[in-house]
Amino acid sequence: MKKLTLHKIVLSLAFSIFTSGVVAAEAQLLEVTHKNAGLVCKDCHVKNMKDNVRMTTCLECHDTTELANSTADHPVTNPHKNRHFDTETNCNYCHHQHKESENYCGSCHLKFDLVTP
Repeated sequence: MKKLTLHKIVLSLAFSIFTSGVVAAEAQLLEVTHKNAGLVCKDCHVKNMKDNVRMTTCLECHDTTELANSTADHPVTNPHKNRHFDTETNCNYCHHQHKESENYCGSCHLKFDLVTP
């Protein structure tokens, strides 16, 4: 797998979108963000293009502790460190590459009105 050379920039952009209140529909799909960072489909879809990407693939570039630290001051709740999964919530629960991402926490916690890049 090709490592992100622009990892910090991409994270910064993603979290500025996440915390700025931009409506998810206005944000670009993550496939575009990853493409702009120099990744190609096979970097994440290692075995078969139709297979779902496993969280372990995400972790090759994204550090869950770093993500949790970057969203620690979120006014509602820290979406990357929670009582159910700590820092190991499956990335795919919220972040979708080829369709609009969703607020997985909001399916049970109605007050968690989170914008998900």
